[in-house]
Amino acid sequence: MTVTADELGTQDIKKLLIKQAVPSSIGILFMSVNILIDTIFVGQWIGSLAIAAVTVVLPITFLISSLGMAIGVGGGSVLSRALGASHKEKALQTFGNQIMMTFLLASVFVVFGLFFSDEMLMLFGAKGAIMEPAKEFFIPIIISVPFLALCMMGNNVIRAEGKAKFAMVSMIIPAFVNIALDIIFIKYLDLGMFGAALATAISYFTCFLFVLWFFVFKSELQLKMKHFKFKMPIVKEITELSFVTFSRQGVVSILAIILNHTLYTYGGEHSVAIYGIISRMLMFSLFPILGITQGFLPIAGFNYGAGNYERVKESVQLSIKYAAFLASLIFVVILIFAKPIVAIFTTDPLVIDQTPEALRWVFAASPIIAVQLIGAAYFQAAGKAKKALLLTLSKQGFFLIPLVLILPNFLGIFGVWFAFPIADILSTILTGYFLKKEMNTKLIQTNDGIL
Repeated sequence: MTVTADELGTQDIKKLLIKQAVPSSIGILFMSVNILIDTIFVGQWIGSLAIAAVTVVLPITFLISSLGMAIGVGGGSVLSRALGASHKEKALQTFGNQIMMTFLLASVFVVFGLFFSDEMLMLFGAKGAIMEPAKEFFIPIIISVPFLALCMMGNNVIRAEGKAKFAMVSMIIPAFVNIALDIIFIKYLDLGMFGAALATAISYFTCFLFVLWFFVFKSELQLKMKHFKFKMPIVKEITELSFVTFSRQGVVSILAIILNHTLYTYGGEHSVAIYGIISRMLMFSLFPILGITQGFLPIAGFNYGAGNYERVKESVQLSIKYAAFLASLIFVVILIFAKPIVAIFTTDPLVIDQTPEALRWVFAASPIIAVQLIGAAYFQAAGKAKKALLLTLSKQGFFLIPLVLILPNFLGIFGVWFAFPIADILSTILTGYFLKKEMNTKLIQTNDGIL
C-alpha cells in the first residue's frame, strides 16, 4: 500500500484514500490497543486506583510529546504542498527543521517536568490516594518522552511522503513491545506501576529506532547537514500550522485538568477511574475515523498545493462519507455492549455499575463527528491556519470546557457526561458551516456543494 508522492496527484481518490487510510487506521488501532491493554493490565493486576493514576499522567506526557505530533502535522502540510508543487528542496529543508524543532522543544519541556513533577501531577488531578501511583508511573515515562515526540513527528512526515504502510509499522512495533513487557514487568516481576511505566518507555524507544531506520534507508527525503539549519520563513510556516495541533492538545490537557478535578469533586477517585476507561474507549473505538482523517491529510495537502481542487473536493466528500458510516457502526456497538466492555477493565463493582451509562452518553453524538474532524483537517491540509485553529479548538475549547464547568453545578456527575454530546453537536454545526462555504466559494472548479 505504499504510494509515491506523485501518485497522490494522479491515482483514483477512492483507491488512494483506502491506501492511505487503512494503514493509518491499523496503526492507530495498534496504538489504541496498546493503551487499552495497558489500562486493562494495570486495572486487573494493580487496581482501579492505577487506572486513575494513568489517567492523570498520560495527559501530561501527551502534552509534551504532542509537540512532535504538532510539528509533524504542521510541517507535513508544508512538506506535502511543497512536493505537490515540485519544490523538493523546500520539502527537505522543512523536514530538517522539523527534527531540530521537535528535539529542542521536547527536551526543554521534559527538564521542566522533572523539576516540577509534584506540582504538575497535582495540577492534573493527582489528589488523595492517586498521587503515589501517579508519581511512580510519571518519572520513567517523562524521561522517554523526547523519543515519543520524535516518533510522532516522523510518523506524520512518513505519511506526508505517501508511505502509509511504514507509518503503520512504526505504531505497531511499540504496541507489541509494550504489551509483552507489561506482562513480564507487572505480572511476573511484580514491579507494579514502575513496571508499567518502564514497559511504555522502552516501547517509545523502539518506535524511535524504527523511524530512524526508515529515514536513513527508505525515505525519499535524504537530508544533508545544510537542511538542519533553521530557515525562518519555513520555521514560521511550520509553527503557524503546528500551533493548530499543539493548541488542540493544549486544550485537551486543560480539559483533562478540569475533568479530573471536577470528577474528583463530584465522585471521588472512582469517577476519575471511570473517565480513564471512557477515554481509552474513545481512542480505541474511533481508530478508523482517525485513520481516515490522517489518510486524508496528505491527499488533500498534495492536491491543494498542485492546484487540483476537484480532487481536493472529492477527497473531502469521500472521507466524510466513509468516516460517518464507520462512526455510526461504532455508536451502535457501544450502545449495545457497554457493560461487557467495561467489565474487561476492572473488577471494581462501583466502576462496573456506573461506567456503562456514562460511556453511552459520551458516545451519543459520535455518528456526526466525521464532519468536524475532516473539516478541521481540510483547513490544516490547505495551509489555512486560522480557520484550522478555530475549528480544531471548537469542541474542547469553545464548548466542552465551559459545559463541564457549568453543567455539573445543576446535574451533578451526569452533567460531565452530558457535556460531551452537546459539544459534539455544536462543533459539528460550526465546522459544517465553514466547510460548506469553503467548498462552494474557494474550490470553485465545480459548483456542487458538499453538504
